[in-house]
Amino acid sequence: MQSALKRLFDLFASAVLLVLLAPLLVLLALLVALLLGTPVFFRQERIGYRQRPFTLIKFRTMRPGPGNDAERLTPFGRFLRASSLDELPELWNILIGEMSFVGPRPLLPRYLPFYSTREATRHQVRPGLTGLAQVHGRNAQSWEDRLEYDARYVAQWSLGMDLHILARTVMLVLRRHGVSAQGQATMQPLDEYRSHKDST
Repeated sequence: MQSALKRLFDLFASAVLLVLLAPLLVLLALLVALLLGTPVFFRQERIGYRQRPFTLIKFRTMRPGPGNDAERLTPFGRFLRASSLDELPELWNILIGEMSFVGPRPLLPRYLPFYSTREATRHQVRPGLTGLAQVHGRNAQSWEDRLEYDARYVAQWSLGMDLHILARTVMLVLRRHGVSAQGQATMQPLDEYRSHKDST
């Protein structure tokens, strides 16, 4: 069971950052509205702690209309993703207790049937803004590796691990490393990946 100190840190740090970063958040919202139109925010249901659904909030990075993700991702949206600035609205998810700064990234409800028993342990903790998988390649890794890192985080969690992950995250974001998988705007959906794997 994770420490109450972790939640206290999440609560305090998210509140402080939301205040300090308010001018930047407003500026980014205006730029998204100007360059991509409205709505400014991308909202999507994800699965969180104890498999409870919640609404993830990010800045929108894609233009509306037809086409796959890679085709709809704009240069400005690509910059937001590479710099992780699109993730800043998730500070609100952290503040209200739906997420943590560190934990497995929250994934889509339709992925639930595709986890192994070990992989499903990712829902024993709050999902994170960053995590052990993200500091080992972000989206430029296989699903097996990514979900194994998530399970390992749950099994081996400590405050020291969280601090190490946060420090490494800052370095990786500055380097813009591992933002996308080869041939993908981000990463191939898990259900598509495992359905294709099972059929071959």
